[in-house]
Amino acid sequence: MHHAVVFTRCDAGYSGCEAIIHLAAESPMGLWTPAKKKRIARSRIVGTRRVVEAIAAAEVKPEVLVCASAIGFYGDRGEEDLTERKTVGKGFLAETVQAWETEAYRTSDTRVVCLRTAVVLGRKGGALPVMALPFRFGFGAKLGDGKQWMSWIHLEDVARLALFAVENLDIRGPLNAAAPWPVRNADFTRLLAKQLHRPAFLRVPAFLLRAALGDFSEEILDSKRVLPSLACEHGFGFQFPEVEGALKDLLG
Repeated sequence: MHHAVVFTRCDAGYSGCEAIIHLAAESPMGLWTPAKKKRIARSRIVGTRRVVEAIAAAEVKPEVLVCASAIGFYGDRGEEDLTERKTVGKGFLAETVQAWETEAYRTSDTRVVCLRTAVVLGRKGGALPVMALPFRFGFGAKLGDGKQWMSWIHLEDVARLALFAVENLDIRGPLNAAAPWPVRNADFTRLLAKQLHRPAFLRVPAFLLRAALGDFSEEILDSKRVLPSLACEHGFGFQFPEVEGALKDLLG
């Protein structure tokens, strides 16, 4: 299959497109005010609904819809190994992601893959520049007790995995977009500090995070040990399976 990136408005129609990769949504980062929560939910649920409606109106349906999703689906699960077979968790983001995926699955006659994406590490934008900033000034710190599992993925791998989902006809439904080696927050803190040649002896107590960030703090403190079971079963090869190599590539 020849790949082409096409930017189009929903009202332009999708007839004749082989594949659609739908990634647009409000960033969950920031203080979760009622207005912010509404934007988070609406951008995902209503936005995906509009894409599905455009597919339904197309004379020639796309073969596949790869729709962004998130590991927030699983909620706080402690030490549990989270494969695609696990059920939905609890909380605002878990409920939102479940409703988001439900909209995508309303598509008929088109294969649907929901890309449950972990924390994406990239050079520009996304989580890494935000996380790295306090470390650069010597204020790097583990969050809470640091024992919570953090699932992540390099930007290049998530892009490759989206194309992998397009090309592999046997893949449908949820697909965990997470590196095969999740890390605890304390270990991520240590490795990020090492890469930036900065100390990281501090700790931000959980109660301070909750006071400062409200409900969003739970996304930082929750433990999600997400494993890319389906990707590995289908032979996907991660370029950056371990976080130390990913950080060296992005910050070296």
